[in-house]
Amino acid sequence: MNHSVQDIQLKDFSNQRWLILSHGFNMDGRASSQTITDKMPYLLEAGIQPTVFSAITGIKDERFPHKQYLAWGPAAFRFDFRHWIANQYGRGFIYKLLTRTVSILLAPLIGLEKLILGYSSQWSWAMPAFIHGWRLISAGKIDLVYSTGGAWSAHLAGLWLKKITGVKWIAEIHDPLVIRSNPADDGFGILRNRDARFRHSLEKSICQFADDVWWFTNGALHYAKVRNPNLNTPGNARGFIVLPGAEPPGGLKINKEHRYGDKLHLSHSGSLAKDRSISTILHALHSLFQKYPEARQQIRINVYGAPLDSLTKQALEQYQYHDVLIDHGRLEKDPVTGISGRERVVQELQKSDVLILLHGNDEWCAEYIPSKFYEYLWAGRPIWGITHRNPQLDQMLLDRGSYLSHQSDKIGIDMALERIWLDWQQNALSAPKGDPIAVKQAVATILNTI
Repeated sequence: MNHSVQDIQLKDFSNQRWLILSHGFNMDGRASSQTITDKMPYLLEAGIQPTVFSAITGIKDERFPHKQYLAWGPAAFRFDFRHWIANQYGRGFIYKLLTRTVSILLAPLIGLEKLILGYSSQWSWAMPAFIHGWRLISAGKIDLVYSTGGAWSAHLAGLWLKKITGVKWIAEIHDPLVIRSNPADDGFGILRNRDARFRHSLEKSICQFADDVWWFTNGALHYAKVRNPNLNTPGNARGFIVLPGAEPPGGLKINKEHRYGDKLHLSHSGSLAKDRSISTILHALHSLFQKYPEARQQIRINVYGAPLDSLTKQALEQYQYHDVLIDHGRLEKDPVTGISGRERVVQELQKSDVLILLHGNDEWCAEYIPSKFYEYLWAGRPIWGITHRNPQLDQMLLDRGSYLSHQSDKIGIDMALERIWLDWQQNALSAPKGDPIAVKQAVATILNTI
């Protein structure tokens, strides 16, 4: 589907005053931030007058009222304080000294909070967001509340505001609130974790009290409907799908022309974990090197944005591929040029031959598309997607001429890497097809629906 920005017309919402609740607003490189910050130019274009409430973790936006509030709980305070200090002083000596001191001082209170409530750390940000939001709504200054996350504290604050004031409330669910454990699990099982039970209850309340709510994948909406059959019935929330898309960082121009070098560079950007590990690539490389020994000197794996996970570290030691894998770490904003970390990463990705998209191997992959997929499209390079139980993502990759493997198919992964290697040798890597998925289409979908 072509989502050309020029072809999209936005409905006129002139003089509509929106309160946007987003815990991680304007946090460089955070998916939960980019999903809302990328929408702001188009919300403004539609005539909306936004007021944003966020934590202190991001950079304050000067285009509209942006209020940053400290969370009231000790665990959330520690989290927010760390990011605030990093924004102010970087991650050097001052950062380490202050964050360690605060962690030590707050440790007893954090332990007590965990013992009594057992919720995820950012829950308490809902309290200042609610109090200040209630004041604005009571003063007649807000027409609609838009909660987005990321951290579910924004939705909790939105729920409280809806119940107390009756204000129109729309909610954007990034990741599933209810985490299923296997294909047969619809999310109705016994939840022993208090945070999981609360998220289950919160999803039920959103589907009942929100005016509109949307998810980012077909799978997420499907399972939400299974658990909440009242969704899309009179008197309850209207649920739908929005493809979030992404904006080109720094106005980056897509360039599908590529200059082949003397090495095949495969690059990955984003978080890593045991369920989303570069070790998958290293195991496939080992098989390839046994078949094509010369590839050992010609293939490099570039990793941006996250520490290496434990399985990757084990594979590096096992195969001694320290010269093959280049760990670039997290790219921060360049103080000299002013280029953001997000822009720097995409610039590096444009130089790569193939981009690695690791989906994971947990059941929730059926309801989740990595936000990096939408950014990868702007790099103009072929993507190698290794996916798990998500036909929607598979089709989106195939439509764009990507290489596709499934996480559980080791032989298929080995074959895909061999195909990439042979295509590169012939200067014939798969050419990316179609246009990137722009954010304006997401905003149009939301405005046309609500």
